[in-house]
Amino acid sequence: MDLTWVILGMMLFFFLITYIMLQGTRAALAWRQAAAKGDTKVIQDIVEDAIKGWSGQKRPKPIAAEVWRGVQSMQLVGVDTDFVHVSVTAQSDYKLADGIWVEMSNPLQEGFGITAKVADMLLYELIHFKPARIQIDVYTQYRDSEGISRHECVLTTYATRETAKDIDWEEWPPEEIVRALGGMYRMSDTGRPLPTVPIVAPRSTPEIAEVPS
Repeated sequence: MDLTWVILGMMLFFFLITYIMLQGTRAALAWRQAAAKGDTKVIQDIVEDAIKGWSGQKRPKPIAAEVWRGVQSMQLVGVDTDFVHVSVTAQSDYKLADGIWVEMSNPLQEGFGITAKVADMLLYELIHFKPARIQIDVYTQYRDSEGISRHECVLTTYATRETAKDIDWEEWPPEEIVRALGGMYRMSDTGRPLPTVPIVAPRSTPEIAEVPS
């Protein structure tokens, strides 16, 4: 009698797990279908869920800490039926040498690495939605002559999946990847990154967020 109840309990547990898996599969299929049909609300939810997951994810060992910080700063700016637009932040990387803090890389150089990684994630790691177009704007902090800080775009990249298919994501350095994707930036005569205007990508739906100025 006891064995019968054990077997019955195992069967009920198996059916419950099967039911939960089927429901999850149906939900995932519904999301994919809605995204494929251009439901921007669903697309927004998919991307926001992914960004939230990445922001709480432990840094993968192959990825530099400063690049992962940039990834985790990602914010959704807008979506369209085939498009995702995000912003990230980048700062200079400093190291202490002989008691003096030395800039090892400026925000633009950091932005190359962040943009390359974020582009890879948006194009190939989003679940239920594969955007045909992406835009990544890298912002950094500038101070004016009065010492007031402001966020300005230092690197803006608008790319298509078609362009990205020829990139060797494992072998190419970040700057080469960003150039291949169409990244745009400005530099001073002394080689310092200058603020630039973000690309205005074609879209049919309004932006859902604003990047703080």
